[in-house]
Amino acid sequence: MPDTYPERSDGGGVEPAARRAPRSVAETGLPFLFLVELLVKIMFLRGQITLPALSSHVKLGANVLEPLLTFMRAEKLCEARRDGSSGTDADLSYQLGDQGRLRAADYLRRNAYSGPAPVNLADYSNQVLAQSVAHMHVTRERVMREFRDVVASTAVLDQLGAAMNSGRALFFHGPAGSGKSYLAERLNGLLSGAIALPHAVMVDGEVLPFLDPMLHTLSGDTPPADPRWVRALRPAVLTGGELTLDMLDLQFDPGARLYQAPPHLKANNGIFIIDDLGRQRCSPGELMNRWIVPMARHIDFLSLHTGYKFAVPFDVIVVFSSNLAPQELADDSFLRRIGYKIHVGPLSAYHYLAVFRSTCAQLGINFDESAYACLLHLHDLHKRPLLACYPRDILAQICDKARYDDLPAQLTPEVLQWAWNNYFGSDDILASTHTGSATVQHKGEAK
Repeated sequence: MPDTYPERSDGGGVEPAARRAPRSVAETGLPFLFLVELLVKIMFLRGQITLPALSSHVKLGANVLEPLLTFMRAEKLCEARRDGSSGTDADLSYQLGDQGRLRAADYLRRNAYSGPAPVNLADYSNQVLAQSVAHMHVTRERVMREFRDVVASTAVLDQLGAAMNSGRALFFHGPAGSGKSYLAERLNGLLSGAIALPHAVMVDGEVLPFLDPMLHTLSGDTPPADPRWVRALRPAVLTGGELTLDMLDLQFDPGARLYQAPPHLKANNGIFIIDDLGRQRCSPGELMNRWIVPMARHIDFLSLHTGYKFAVPFDVIVVFSSNLAPQELADDSFLRRIGYKIHVGPLSAYHYLAVFRSTCAQLGINFDESAYACLLHLHDLHKRPLLACYPRDILAQICDKARYDDLPAQLTPEVLQWAWNNYFGSDDILASTHTGSATVQHKGEAK
């Protein structure tokens, strides 16, 4: 990945904040007393701490910390001692005094955050603009490389590539099991370039923890000059039926005194996938209406628990996936804001065979023409479309039975009929392997 961040193409001259390490308290963009409170909380929780360890924890250099520590010593908040003999600041360690411990308890009651120093909202917003998804360039060659192991029509792949270049929302629709969710999740392979993410963001004196190890993957590239930021891959955040409207706002835990950023904020500069649209506890209309302003203006509005409302950049490719047609979920005014509506339907006979053969190879099952012909006959007999999910689901049942029989998995018309009956719940499940009525016997008695 490149070592530089993409610049704005409009000549706006946004200089990413992460490129510059602050050399003074003023250059951090944070209030002096806020940083004092943060250091007091860190010392309270960690006890005696050396200057290098404190610098590593708070992600600020010694030249930024020195005036803060001098102030804290003058105010009797902390004490310094020299433990080594090098004669340098590396020998210094700090711990709270009585006054500092009293203050720490009060600070923690108001805001329990004690991690790395945050960045301010303006610097975060400028950084998001500098590394916008609009700067990505997805080519046909890249799409074909990333989806080389995926069986999909060229028409659908062309739609995906163009959609990713647009930076606009996508809507996958089609029957359950057609592969919509799988295609949506594979879009993260088209995200290019490393970005800078902050450990936390400060808004109106409150700290919003931002970096999430469950959602953000660190990059091995050279880290940003300002250690309050990390280099990471563009995020791909997936939500489903569990999504509720209040999850899209800032969550504040009054017990822990900490905030939780909403998933779409953590997805900035990447993609945000809303799977199974229509299965959430809120109505599709309510969920869609939540996105009208962010998708139209590329900003979102959030509120602190204090009531303070603020704007954040909304630089996200939103991906909706639903079994329902777009017209069943939203009105025309909203649908106009969705740039690409991609139908993912049943496979062609050619692609279905390709999926079946590929799945056989992955599961270690020898392909058998007669068994496959039996499968196609069952599809035709029961009017079942050739959906992408069926080969793996049916072949997995054949593997289950082989393990039960302690035999190698083998594809035959009989075992395929057995798996089909299991999968679709046919009443004649034993018809292909037994004759006469089916009975269950216990201790010699028919039940």
